[in-house]
Amino acid sequence: MASTEGLQAYEEEKLLLPLPKEKGWASRHLYLFQHFWCPSTHIEGVHNFQNHFQAKDSDVIVASFPKSGTTWLKALTFSIVNRKLFSSSDNHPLLTSNSHELVPFLDFIFHGDNIQHKLSYLSNMTEPRLFGTHIPFPSLSNSIKESNCKIVYICRNPFDTFVSSWTFFNKIKSDSLSEVTIEEALEKYCKGIIGFGPTWDHMLGYWKESIATPNKVLFLKYEELKEDVNFYVKRVAEFLDCPFTEGEESDRVIENIIKLCSFEKMKNLEVNKSGTVGRNIEKKYLFRRGEIGDWVNYFSPAMIEKLSKTMEENLSGSGLSFKTSL
Repeated sequence: MASTEGLQAYEEEKLLLPLPKEKGWASRHLYLFQHFWCPSTHIEGVHNFQNHFQAKDSDVIVASFPKSGTTWLKALTFSIVNRKLFSSSDNHPLLTSNSHELVPFLDFIFHGDNIQHKLSYLSNMTEPRLFGTHIPFPSLSNSIKESNCKIVYICRNPFDTFVSSWTFFNKIKSDSLSEVTIEEALEKYCKGIIGFGPTWDHMLGYWKESIATPNKVLFLKYEELKEDVNFYVKRVAEFLDCPFTEGEESDRVIENIIKLCSFEKMKNLEVNKSGTVGRNIEKKYLFRRGEIGDWVNYFSPAMIEKLSKTMEENLSGSGLSFKTSL
């Protein structure tokens, strides 16, 4: 009888063989899977998640395009939802765990075999369960779409997302892969060839759903969250049906959550300076600068023109726009 590992490898290969593929940024290949470019290392987890995950009405899904503020939004969402359990910042889980450990990615959970064990673990999790995903809206499991669970989505100006992605992927890439130049990366990015891309399709999927079902999907922009974090922390709490009371506001609970989850605070915690998370990603690489408009330090005029034109072609008429000048 074939080994479990052998069957798993066979199933994965069978899944990948018919798919168009391109050279990846940090992984060897990206495969065009259900109309988005999926890293070869993620497809099995995505496939298993789609087939086996059963959402509960109380679930909260933090969705995002990679490098758009995921780590921050996970921390904020976890703190908002669990503020009664961890009212003191002295014993808060974020002081000893990375937010990706507290709000795990669904496709990471479903990577590998022993599906029944994973399902048992998920069914026994304390509610509300919090999960993360980079998977585009059309490819989420039907149980998420059909249940009353809530999705909080964050996106970011594609100029900054691109720079953050390019620097991040060059840090985490395998030693056997050559470094991707910024020009080569932009060419791929504008063609949509990036993990979970095209970027614009990803954003528009959640954007349109947030308009169609505003009680199901809350759409946030990184820039707006950063400019008025107090307002949006309250907005997320209201959306998740756990609004802050007047007493909590007067006790500065919102301010304490914002401080605990701030870029400076999280970056300087010992737990985020060493060790790995998820698929062996070094935690220190999750925190770069967290600034708005840092892209101006990397883009030539020709690059600005190229990405601006691509964004115009893909976002025009959608109602979704980004500031591309400072």
